[in-house]
Amino acid sequence: MTTLHEPVNGSNVSVPGAPRVVHSDRRPEAGEPLRRLTWTDPVTGARGYLVVHTLVSGLATGGTRMRPGCTLSEVEDLARGMALKTAAFGLPVGGAKGGIDFDPKDPRALDVLSRFCRHMRPWLDAHWVTAEDLGVTQPHLDAVFARLGLGQSFHAAIRRSWNEQRTLARVQDGLHATTADDRLVADVIGGYGVAQACLGAARAWNWRTGATTVAVQGVGTMGGGTAWYLHEAGMKVVAIADAAGTLYRSGGLDIPALLDLRDDYAEIDRTRLPADVECLPRDAVIATDADILVPAAVSYAIRPGNVADIKAMVVVEAANAATTDEAEAMLTDRGIPVLPDFVVNAGSAAWAWWLLLGHVGADPADSFDRLRTEMQAKVALMVREWTTARARPRETAWAFAAANARALADEIITIP
Repeated sequence: MTTLHEPVNGSNVSVPGAPRVVHSDRRPEAGEPLRRLTWTDPVTGARGYLVVHTLVSGLATGGTRMRPGCTLSEVEDLARGMALKTAAFGLPVGGAKGGIDFDPKDPRALDVLSRFCRHMRPWLDAHWVTAEDLGVTQPHLDAVFARLGLGQSFHAAIRRSWNEQRTLARVQDGLHATTADDRLVADVIGGYGVAQACLGAARAWNWRTGATTVAVQGVGTMGGGTAWYLHEAGMKVVAIADAAGTLYRSGGLDIPALLDLRDDYAEIDRTRLPADVECLPRDAVIATDADILVPAAVSYAIRPGNVADIKAMVVVEAANAATTDEAEAMLTDRGIPVLPDFVVNAGSAAWAWWLLLGHVGADPADSFDRLRTEMQAKVALMVREWTTARARPRETAWAFAAANARALADEIITIP
């Protein structure tokens, strides 16, 4: 039995010297989801969806997104991905996702979100732990949960703890914790995890940090955070792309200065760029001559039509489903490994559950140290299997996710 105050075994992946992983072409999260729910807003006609792919100890986790055109199949794919993320990090929870087909900029958006959550309240009360996602911020969710009298969007897990008030206080302290430069840990931990995946890959291949070059597609929360932490670590981020195009400098960009030029839509003000920064087409980032390519913007950014342009030695997926299956197969044939999204971008999800379980608290150093250790260990294992057995990193990650899922099958998070 596991409570919200006890560690969960099986979340660490061993590094060189560990037994070989057992590879399989079967995805560990394959199969039909446990539950699909659809909802129609009686006021606006907006459609909403909840897909619970798996429950572990009666719980599933996954954010709620809002965007025009959101579909049930999209939410189902994301729920499946969440099941993989939680299994990859040995978290004692299943995967789920919520989605609403509505414009988050519409002044009625918060009311739509409130009605959606009210309809899904039985799941939010007992099983589904949600958080921010595309078009939905954590403050939006906090306001809705306050309206519903549920306290916080982690409610379904918090209510199972030994001491609900103490656990809620710890979660709130963690969510409001800031780094030394006054950035919320919750906002940057995901990008930090991606950066650690890049640094772990460089370390596994014995690349010198200062000589390693990176191209990042996306300057939002994930892409911007990744670029910032890689720059801080000493890697050369030579290209970064937003919706308006790619910015390039062969000697490395001044990432902190560029990120300060972003507007509310995560676009960099071109009128204030240094003179030595080149402005290239948006898709040029994919073809950048860099050691590491980090697609951190949209799904299916790497596809058969542009895969031949890639010059990087490794692709590190920060966006969900950044590479199509066919494109990944083509990259594999060229000897270019793809580190999969469900490991690379799982930092935020893993951190939230470490916070819930009491593995980390309000001290950012504890959170960053744990994520760095776990991410680099997983990357080291994937790189080792790629180097010695030409096993795709995705297959290796499937294998340790499946092993973790089996180990956690009988775990229970509850009050004894």
